[in-house]
Amino acid sequence: MTPVDETPITSSDRVFITIRDDVVNGSIIAGSKLNEAELSTKYKVSRAVIRECINRLENTNLVERKANVGAKVVTLSLEGLVQLYQVRESLEGMAARLAAKHMSPVEITQLQSLLDTHFNDVKSSQSYYQEAGDVDFHYRIVLGSHNQHLITMLMNNIYHLVRMYRVQLGMAGPRVTTAFEEHRHIVHAIANRDEELSEMLMRRHIAYSKNNIEQKLRTA
Repeated sequence: MTPVDETPITSSDRVFITIRDDVVNGSIIAGSKLNEAELSTKYKVSRAVIRECINRLENTNLVERKANVGAKVVTLSLEGLVQLYQVRESLEGMAARLAAKHMSPVEITQLQSLLDTHFNDVKSSQSYYQEAGDVDFHYRIVLGSHNQHLITMLMNNIYHLVRMYRVQLGMAGPRVTTAFEEHRHIVHAIANRDEELSEMLMRRHIAYSKNNIEQKLRTA
């Protein structure tokens, strides 16, 4: 599966995406051990398919293997958050700078339309949960960088781990409105082809998001 294509190709892909989404949204609890037999029964597939899915989840940093423990879902921790968001701030800041330079007028119009859709969601539900892929604001900007190495680094390595922190700890409360406003300013800077401002606003946005999640982890 390519970083820009979430369409399942095989039955194994479908199972992988289902399990991955269950990890991201917390249906499979962070820190829990993954039992092949139990997962095979739950998802109605063979243990070989489950084993393949676990290997793929490990490659996306959602699962880790520990000696004498086996495969387990990563734990959402303060140290993990800080390290992850340091990388995210740098790479997505670069993506925003490149998007301001390389996004086509059509891509920018589509990004603005996506934000309009998100505004309606925020108004009606007071939450800001974005599914993976093209309906995710950050995903669109990363693709808009038109830098395949950067896209691969973000989408294949940390994208879903970032989503795990965002979905489980950062997508409700007062942060919803401010996050949306930050997105709006980023789009404005990209539309104006202001590369420096686009990067600065994205880095600041991610730093604010980290601080919000950090507060939740400290009080959990």
